Amino acid sequence: MTEIRVRHTNLRDQVLEVVQQAMVSGEIRPGDIYSASALAARLGVSSSPVREAMLALVHRGLMQPVRNRGFRVVEMSERDLDEVYEMRQLLEIPATLSAAAKAGPADLARLGALAGEIEAAAADGDVARFLEADRRFHLDLLALAGNRRLVDGIAALRDQTRLYGLEKLAETGRLPGAAAEHRELLAAIESRDLSILERLLRAHLEHTRADWAG
Repeated sequence: MTEIRVRHTNLRDQVLEVVQQAMVSGEIRPGDIYSASALAARLGVSSSPVREAMLALVHRGLMQPVRNRGFRVVEMSERDLDEVYEMRQLLEIPATLSAAAKAGPADLARLGALAGEIEAAAADGDVARFLEADRRFHLDLLALAGNRRLVDGIAALRDQTRLYGLEKLAETGRLPGAAAEHRELLAAIESRDLSILERLLRAHLEHTRADWAG
């Protein structure tokens, strides 16, 4: 992260992306405290967009403010991860089934392109790009259900787990296998077989808890 320089106009979003990638890679670690001014100096930007990005992460439950010191990455306990997993089962599976029933050819084409991005990132071992494409795939699919608040709630739950375990999947060569699950989901959606889709979704969530998070 020390060599990255943020030059785009929307600095807050650019900083947010960089910080999230650093969290996924483990460069920014749970329990450590980071000041907005120090991160701003490393990124070559002013403190204001960095502080805004950190506050956005506070809102998502990923960071917490530390008075007069900066921001700390929230440490997720096993119980926290179990609770998020349970909530995702209760919310994400029925929401995805509802969304899948409304998916048309254009939606499937768009999701197929995202699945291709996930596969390409997996082949390159690019964990940050994999995570971003995976997030867009699932949230774009959920958006078809037409409930913005539900999508936002599930997005927050996904963000809280952060999926640090993806690094191990990349190191052991298992990231392409995780990527392939998205093609299976698309095939079930296209065939309108919701029973198979539900089974695949439950297995996908089990993998995110057992293999990806922690």
